[in-house]
Amino acid sequence: MAEKFDVVDVIRHKRDRLKLSSDEIAWTIDAYTRGVVGDEQMAALAMAIFLNGMDRQEIVEWTNAMIESGERMDFSGLGRVTADKHSTGGVGDKITLPLAPLVAAFGVAVPQLSGRGLGHTGGTLDKLEAIPGWRANLSNEEIMHQLGLEGCGAVICAAGSGLAPADKKLYALRDVTSTVDCIPLISSSIMSKKIAEGTGSLVLDVKVGSGAFMKELEQARELAQTMVDLGTDAGVHTVALLTDMSTPLGLKVGNALEVEESVEVLAGGGPADVVELTLALAREMLSAAGQPDADVEAALKDGRAMDVWRQMIVAQGGDVDAPLPVAKHSHDVVATESGVLETLDALSVGVASWRLGAGRAFQGEPVQAGAGIELFAKPGEEVKKGQKLMTLFTDEEARFERALESLDGGVVIGTAAPAQNSVILDRITRS
Repeated sequence: MAEKFDVVDVIRHKRDRLKLSSDEIAWTIDAYTRGVVGDEQMAALAMAIFLNGMDRQEIVEWTNAMIESGERMDFSGLGRVTADKHSTGGVGDKITLPLAPLVAAFGVAVPQLSGRGLGHTGGTLDKLEAIPGWRANLSNEEIMHQLGLEGCGAVICAAGSGLAPADKKLYALRDVTSTVDCIPLISSSIMSKKIAEGTGSLVLDVKVGSGAFMKELEQARELAQTMVDLGTDAGVHTVALLTDMSTPLGLKVGNALEVEESVEVLAGGGPADVVELTLALAREMLSAAGQPDADVEAALKDGRAMDVWRQMIVAQGGDVDAPLPVAKHSHDVVATESGVLETLDALSVGVASWRLGAGRAFQGEPVQAGAGIELFAKPGEEVKKGQKLMTLFTDEEARFERALESLDGGVVIGTAAPAQNSVILDRITRS
């Protein structure tokens, strides 16, 4: 059967800054999913989109075509309202772990279909796999059971291969062709999966700063607005928070270390910035689910969220009481002078943690569960010469040298305390 379009014409149209028609977009995504359009051709088109952009209608059509490439999940029979959260990724961003059980403690179903880390940003599934026995891959039946009235109401698992398969192919291609940080491609990638997932409402955590994809506030605002509009147009109640990723979130970076810190939050403790963001996102999710007055602080303090966490981990095979893996080697970084910690750069810490073995350089590379960094000071705090600023952890001692190189210039001690601002920078709703 003859194809409706020639992909070379589609590439040329976008190369020449022309608008792609809805038919061209639908055919291109379908043909790429079927293997008729090759990776080298889609790479050329992705670069043309990266350089020349897409208008709002093109982004909507591109997103819809990716949704139509696979199946849709249907949570209407759960007996619970659904709410979901998606983060664009950062350093020390373990918020999904305490957030999902906290929101589920109020009877809302939380289907957190999550991913793995690549480069300096950690992956939620990698973190949870530090728990002995825990498994990420669940069948649709298992997901529905865990979310339903007979389950705990929260699930954190891998997205099935049937959801937006075109995005899975394109995501891997973008990663190796330097077309990741492109607003039309990021927004359609995230929102195609989330809309296909079938959640009733969605809260987006769009990170801004050195440790995020979006380094500048206006760039992040544009991405957030694009995604909020895409979700709203598709009938999903969608809002976004712009949040600070100039410094790592919390005090622990790395898989088992971040699980440990998440449990501290669920026990009513944990670092102030992690607690602040967890509570803010929980309020947004519960408000969208019809519970604007839910007392989320109380659910952390009285153990209800911890109870759901334990049920959720056990339901996925995890040994909730087993000790978490600990790295074989550690190395302390101390302050070289006294003063105020002015800068603790998120990207520097993220790359160091990645080089220690907490992250991967390519899809499928194994990660070390115990590798990472524990921080002992945050910007604005006074430090004394010789004081321990952080401890690096890895199973392979040879990794310390390159990890320490990545911290060069990322830790600045001076005399002026930086302004202590909220981790939440702005809230974005439908334009």
